[in-house]
This record gives sequence, C-alpha cells and structure tokens, in this order.
Amino acid sequence: MTRETRENDARPLLLTGGGGGRGDHSLGGRRQGLREAARLLRHASSGRRMRMMREPSMLVRESAAEQLEERQSDWAYSKPVVVLDFVWNLAFVAVATSVVVLSSHEKPNTPLRVWIVGYGLQCVMHMVCVCVEYRRRSNRIPSSSQYLESGSSKRFAKHLESANTMFSFIWWIIGFYWVSSGGQDLAQGSPQLYWLSIVFLGIDVFFVVFCVALACVIGIAVCCCLPCIIAVLYAVAEQEGASKEDIGQLTKFKFRKLGESEKQAQGDSGGVMTECGTDSPLEHTLPRADAECCICLSVYEDETELRELPCGHHFHCSCVDKWLYINATCPLCKYNILKDSNYEDGEEV
Repeated sequence: MTRETRENDARPLLLTGGGGGRGDHSLGGRRQGLREAARLLRHASSGRRMRMMREPSMLVRESAAEQLEERQSDWAYSKPVVVLDFVWNLAFVAVATSVVVLSSHEKPNTPLRVWIVGYGLQCVMHMVCVCVEYRRRSNRIPSSSQYLESGSSKRFAKHLESANTMFSFIWWIIGFYWVSSGGQDLAQGSPQLYWLSIVFLGIDVFFVVFCVALACVIGIAVCCCLPCIIAVLYAVAEQEGASKEDIGQLTKFKFRKLGESEKQAQGDSGGVMTECGTDSPLEHTLPRADAECCICLSVYEDETELRELPCGHHFHCSCVDKWLYINATCPLCKYNILKDSNYEDGEEV
C-alpha cells in the first residue's frame, strides 16, 4: 500500500480523535497530524534553540512521524479494533433509539428528538465508512480490476467520511444551541431527551480534548524523545524491515575523539570513525557538525559504536538497529538497505 493511500484512509474510532459516538471529527486534519507537527517544528526554526536541531534531525523525525501514522493505520483497521468500534457505535445507536421511544410523551421546546436521531444516523454512517474501508483492505488481489475497484471504494469511503465529519461538526453546534436555548424548562419538561443530549455532547468534547492532548504528547515525544518511540515500536511490532542478519552485515565503526594536537592539524573536526573487525580498517574523519546521531541528538563519545548504512549516513548502533528492524530504510534519506538499486531513487540529503 502506498503512503498516499494510507494518508487518505478514513479511520475508526479509537485512533482518530473524533466524537464519542462516531470517531469522525477532523481535529484540524488528523490524518497528517504527526508529520505536519514535525514539519511545523522544522519550519519554526528561527529561534536559537530550534536552530540547534539541524535539518537532518528534523528529517529523521518526519520519517518517524510517517512511520507512526502507517502503524496507526494498520492497527486501526485490525479486526479487534474494528469490532470494538462497531460495538461502541451500535451501543450509541441502541441508547438513542431506546430513549427516543421511551420519551414519546415528552414535549421539548426545542427539537432535541430530531437531534438525537441525527446523532444516531451519524454513528450508522461512520460504521458504513469503516466497513467499506475494512473490506477494501481485506480483499487485496493483485489485478488491474481489483486496483480499480479498490481505488473507487477508497474514494467513496473518503468522500462519505468527509461529509459525515463536516455534518457531525455542524450537528454538534446545533445540538449545543438547542440544549442551551431550552434552559430549565427543557430539563424539567423533557428530562430524558435533555440528559441524553448532554451526555452525547459531553462525550464528544471529552474525546476531542483527549485525542488532541494525546496527539500533542506523541508529537513532543517524536521531536524530543525519538529513541523511546523507536524502542516501543521495536518491542510491540512484528518484524517488517530488515532481519537481524541483514543489519549485522552493515559496516560497524568505532568513534574516536581527536586529541588537542590532532584538532589543530585537522581543523574543525569532530572525530574519526574507524571500521571494526577488519585487518585494514577504513577511517572517516567527521566534521564537528556531523559528529552526532540524528536519532537521539547525542554527540558521539569515545569508543561509541556506530553503524554506517550503504547510503553513507551513520547513527548509533543502538538507535538505528531498532529502526531498521521495523523499517529497512535509512531514517534520513529513506534508502532501502535491502535493495542497492533503490538508492538511485532515494532523496539524498
């Protein structure tokens, strides 16, 4: 599946940060939230502290944000999550239907009954969107007719979910206005409709606040504590990148800082990388600005083990090995270490 396909997918309840019953609010473009947060931080580099986080480091964090979104999309459409999403929305539909029937004797001064019915219809519409996308992902047959059908169903689900998202936002505002304008007369004369509307509105607000806060925490973690994110993905994710044997075949170096006399001779040099495990080791002199790991943002220390990828970029072994196990591409230039020919198409930094 291409990255563009993943970005445009409609996503179920638990990972999208939507309303309590639907999970379909946009939250300011949630589909590109992590990547856009990383790019925003990159462009906001006019301050002194942001200038310290150089361009390569920000590119690594953008790659990590994209990887997180791909993992999120895959997990969001796993069978257990989709089933839970259906159960959650069906519960809202059942509660809304029961209250509307049981409150037939209530005469609210605002059309709350209409609003609750509309809320339930949005839940049903969300389940239709999730079902279409789940079936499209499950039926992956490599044929031209399947690709055409998959593209058509993806566009249908996308447009349907976008329309439902826009309608749900407007519908929430209308419901809030009707509840507020009804006042105490509404609470006393139609208590069932009134309190159910309050509960639906409140759950929507709670989920929006929770998901915005979660997105902020993840964004900060990607920018400031990327090794922790990689370690978590490494611990919970199945291998989808390079094997440990493939990673072990990559060249390993040991870093050595220069002495005072060597610094004067070398000029602005941060140290020397010496190849490990060979009789005639290669040596690379690193400029001071390049003598740090773009993943953990730590300066290379004496005797630190480094891993150099075929594209020429180098990182701490402990940082990049976990990344390659999850994704067999360089986190900086996206060169695939398993296919040398891919480097011609890679974006060199």
